[in-house]
Amino acid sequence: MAGFHVMADARGLHVQPTVRRITNADLLDALRLGVDDFWAKPSHYVFLCLIYPIVGLILTQWSSGSNAIQLVYPLISGFALVGPFAAIGLYEISRRRELGMSTSWRHALDVRRSPALPAIAVIGIMLLALFLLWLYTAQAIYTGLFGDQPPASIGAFIRDVLTTSKGWTLVLLGNAAGFVFAVVVLATTVIAFPLLLDRDVGAVSAIETSARAVMANPLQMALWGLIVAVLLVVGSIPLFAGLAVVMPILGHATWHLYRRMVEPERAQQIRRPM
Repeated sequence: MAGFHVMADARGLHVQPTVRRITNADLLDALRLGVDDFWAKPSHYVFLCLIYPIVGLILTQWSSGSNAIQLVYPLISGFALVGPFAAIGLYEISRRRELGMSTSWRHALDVRRSPALPAIAVIGIMLLALFLLWLYTAQAIYTGLFGDQPPASIGAFIRDVLTTSKGWTLVLLGNAAGFVFAVVVLATTVIAFPLLLDRDVGAVSAIETSARAVMANPLQMALWGLIVAVLLVVGSIPLFAGLAVVMPILGHATWHLYRRMVEPERAQQIRRPM
């Protein structure tokens, strides 16, 4: 590591990788390659990603056992906000497989030796802050509609949500707020972590490049966000067990999506010193 650097690269420069326009076919191809990476050694990846369903169950148990039933859904849906950071080991596996290197699951931990680790950590902290802000927002919406008292039971909470005007307002406002958080995360990190693993460009450039890639491909990125949301819901239904398959596939697919959206390093442009 050439010194501790976060905002810019090791030379103190802010680079602007060139982004490409992609098509819906590129999205499908990225998913196909993600499945290929997963099936190359599925037992390793499922073992690695058991953490996702386990964490989901722990979050649900904690919220339902601490008079926080109203936070079960925000916790489950909000877990996707930190998904880009949680899947960073999967990006590393896909990167190594692309280079013809060993892809044992242990290599997912090689991220800790990346020269871009400080920048990766900073963006990870940003996602954690957004996750906590989302939980605060969800609780504030609930409190504004139902007051400070937690639901008496799961049954009572479900009944209030489905059969009262306050419940429907909670659903509408909560999902609208969640949509805003999801768009912010998608726009700022859709390719940030793969980019940092591939090139030590600094946190600012990684976030900026993700935003430029989304602006250059708004329809495709909206479709990608929808695909991710649907697959996460499907994976969460059977007690989160499906996430052990869905998460690695999405993680690997995100690496291949990055490859399609960003030009190789030789095409990057140096903009200014920082």
